[in-house]
Amino acid sequence: MNPRIMPLYAGIIFFMFLALYGCILTALFWIQIVQHPFYYQLAQRQHTIMFTELPPRAPILDRTGTHFLAMNTEQVSAFVIPDNISDRTQLDTILLHHFPTAYHRLREIVDKKFMYVQRRLSPEQINIINHTACKDIYLLKEPGRYYPLNAASCIVGITDIDNNGLFGIERAYNQQLIGTPTTVFLEKDARPGNAYFIKTTVPGTAGSPVCLTLDSDLQFLADHALAESVAKLNAREGSVIIMDPDTGDILAMVNVPCFDPQHTKSLDLDTTKVRAITQQYEFGSVFKVFVALAALEEGVVTPDEIVDCQNKTTGYVDGRRINTVHAHGAIPFKDVVALSNNIGIATVAKRLGDHLYDHYVRLGFGRKTGIPIAGESSGFVNPPYQWSKQSVISLSYGYEVTATVLQIALAFCLIARDGIPVHPRLVLSPLTIHQQSTTTLYSADTIAIIKDILRRTTQYGTAQRAAIRGYIVMTKTGTANMLEHGMYNKRKNRYTCAGIIQKGTYKRVIVTCLQESDRPNLFAATTAVPLFETIAEQMLIAERML
Repeated sequence: MNPRIMPLYAGIIFFMFLALYGCILTALFWIQIVQHPFYYQLAQRQHTIMFTELPPRAPILDRTGTHFLAMNTEQVSAFVIPDNISDRTQLDTILLHHFPTAYHRLREIVDKKFMYVQRRLSPEQINIINHTACKDIYLLKEPGRYYPLNAASCIVGITDIDNNGLFGIERAYNQQLIGTPTTVFLEKDARPGNAYFIKTTVPGTAGSPVCLTLDSDLQFLADHALAESVAKLNAREGSVIIMDPDTGDILAMVNVPCFDPQHTKSLDLDTTKVRAITQQYEFGSVFKVFVALAALEEGVVTPDEIVDCQNKTTGYVDGRRINTVHAHGAIPFKDVVALSNNIGIATVAKRLGDHLYDHYVRLGFGRKTGIPIAGESSGFVNPPYQWSKQSVISLSYGYEVTATVLQIALAFCLIARDGIPVHPRLVLSPLTIHQQSTTTLYSADTIAIIKDILRRTTQYGTAQRAAIRGYIVMTKTGTANMLEHGMYNKRKNRYTCAGIIQKGTYKRVIVTCLQESDRPNLFAATTAVPLFETIAEQMLIAERML
């Protein structure tokens, strides 16, 4: 080779190697520096499984703090590790015969480190897995939920398969109940055998219990009595609420239908509603007591004023036709309410005019109470600018105004508290006691007259069966036709009895409501009142008042 050319070749070779080393260094820089996060995450996915582990979910308790409404129980789940299967044939055979859904999922997955075979196994499924002795199916104990009191299921709610609240208190207070999770890593050993070990990095914190104002005994008794009444009357649905008017505590709130928390695989969402707060109704004559409250407070009538009820079951007020159940002649206004005469109450309501709307709003109708359960209805009061000539008459006996059972109960709590409103409490908290109103909305004289009228309803009016020896029982009933396809159906009715039971400092408000019985010729006096009586007597026995 020409000696003159050798330095040229050497230079070319040198620069070629220099370029090669430059490419290698550039590639290393690109891989180790620029793409470091990508390859680091890839390595983590290959060698590490990260998951979170929640602490045991905190319980839900009744007002005593000793009776569980929701508690934890162990559930067993099965899983496989798809990239570490020792006997695929055996695994496929077992899954295909006993867990076909998991079998098809396993065939479709690509590069997955963890797969549930099934969550919340039945005892039979656990026995099948144990009997097959398949080394590729692992059993895992997970926290589940158990609900000892079926009567409280709509209020308490349930959790999903991951133990998160779906509805009710379980959902409303989910974060308080679950606490914070612990982070857990499953890391693969680099040595042969693919061994795993567990490493906990961030410890979690336990959830806090939730105590409700419910009394387990009263909740059970009310639910049992309501279910019996609904079955006896073949009614479509019913609701009952018991409250302590002094604190606003809801001691019992039940409804039929209501789902069974132990059997939720095919859950009808309609049975999960807390109907006492989610459903708004026209309650009929129950509203006459609120008309009386407004009329007495405004001074447009006195309790002893004689009101002409026309001694007819069909009469006219300002040319508007009005039907009433029983004919009465000229009677005192206090008996117009006690005997539930539509003609008499409409006559007085006409004197109130627009002020009737103002008083309905003052009593809390048409707005939500703020109870911590999703789906609460606000109700509706027809405002004066939408009134027809019939409106004030309809409003006087509970039509063109819708409310929830809870709103009716709160209005009666106001009467029991001598004109002072109260906020409903479902969750026990010291703070809410101090948030109760001290503002008096109605005068002592007006409240005293209203209480006397309600006593008369029990003594000789439409709720005589609600009387309890030794107690002051103040009630009002309502039988309302239901609206169907824009028309009121006289064969479909809602029956309500709302009242106050008092003896000394002891006070309770009870509202019973039944709907759509197929029995003919029924009224609140023969449906809701007997239910009121049954619940009241059982309540007094349970609270050791009898």
